[in-house]
Amino acid sequence: MAKGRNAKNPYARADRFTVEAKKQGYPARSVFKLEEIDRRIRLLRPGMHVLDLGAAPGSWMLYTAQKIGRNGKLLAVDLTEITVPIPENTTFSQGDALSLENEALAMFAPYDLVLSDMAPNTTGNRLGDQTRSFELFMRALKIAEMLLKPGGAFVGKIFMGEDFANAKKDVKRVFGEERALKPEGTRTSSYELFLVGLARKTTVPAA
Repeated sequence: MAKGRNAKNPYARADRFTVEAKKQGYPARSVFKLEEIDRRIRLLRPGMHVLDLGAAPGSWMLYTAQKIGRNGKLLAVDLTEITVPIPENTTFSQGDALSLENEALAMFAPYDLVLSDMAPNTTGNRLGDQTRSFELFMRALKIAEMLLKPGGAFVGKIFMGEDFANAKKDVKRVFGEERALKPEGTRTSSYELFLVGLARKTTVPAA
């Protein structure tokens, strides 16, 4: 019976991305999503200041820390403790990005880049899960609006749903360019994708 359940559950077994992530020393396959986004858009450069929201288990943190180098600064935030070693150019803050004040998130502000891989604990109710994902995305976008320097960039995970058009509209309000990407590393059964905002506007219109 268990084998039958696993056959229907794409998350129950390791795929090639999971195997490769472990091989390279990353705790999760999600690193390849960020790696592809970075490769396609050239997000990360040495010396950048970056905020990583929803950083656990730490794959995005490790990849970002390596890309920004010893002169870069990274603040990683998550409700869950990160158990992998924290890089020297990184500070980890355990807390809820939904409730943390902007001042607590501004350690290395103004940022060049804000990343959000935050996702709700899924329930199987697609509408409810999407609604909670939209709320997390909008909180991350608001943080980016407040703490990014002009010209800065934002990457945020969101579940496709009826609020998606509103999310895209708000990204366009804050940034000069907006893109929607679904990296190859995203499971085929998943309805998540990433909205990217490039070139934060110097003056952002009111919502």
